[in-house]
Amino acid sequence: MCVHTAMALVGPMTELFKEILPEVKLNHIADDSLIQEVIANNQVTPNVRRRLLSYYLTAADAGADVVFNTCSSVGDIADYGNLYAPIPIFRIDGPMADKAVNSAQRIGVISTLSTTLDPTCRLLRNAAQRAGKEVTLVEGLAQGAFQAGQSGDGETHDRLIAEAAAKIADQVDLFVLAQGSMARMEQRLSDLTGKPVLSSPVLGVQGLRKFLKLDE
Repeated sequence: MCVHTAMALVGPMTELFKEILPEVKLNHIADDSLIQEVIANNQVTPNVRRRLLSYYLTAADAGADVVFNTCSSVGDIADYGNLYAPIPIFRIDGPMADKAVNSAQRIGVISTLSTTLDPTCRLLRNAAQRAGKEVTLVEGLAQGAFQAGQSGDGETHDRLIAEAAAKIADQVDLFVLAQGSMARMEQRLSDLTGKPVLSSPVLGVQGLRKFLKLDE
């Protein structure tokens, strides 16, 4: 069961699951009001936390074997959900973080929302600690890009992300894109900066396949 805080990844996730996990029955729970509340309060509120945890339980009650959490802004709640829910909560950005810390020491974190930077940086630091690595994180906030994307202005969305990456490119060896909705910029940013760029959707679904041990 995919749990989304916005609708943007419902279609792309459906296609990725068909390609990478065709044997899995996929369902979605999507609630746009969750990310709207996070943005309005510049933090994950207790109400968002409670409702998200309730969706994890709903997924379990519906017979899901695992929840695939697609929103990095609420990644900390997904981690807590593993202590709370009767089924595993798998973060879309977990495999990306693991690959990043094993590939580079200086990592640029590009985001279109300030609320996504902290949980993504925590995720990367935790991944580095597990791997016995030391990393330096450089944040790049594409201010206004999320709003542009929501209003349908894809050109401005992409331009602001590219500008944010260009500003810190000389300080990093690799970029991660903090939100799955930014995945389409992966190749463009790599071409622009000459640095490797990682995004979460493909790596996340590939990681879920490995987690489910479907190839064993």
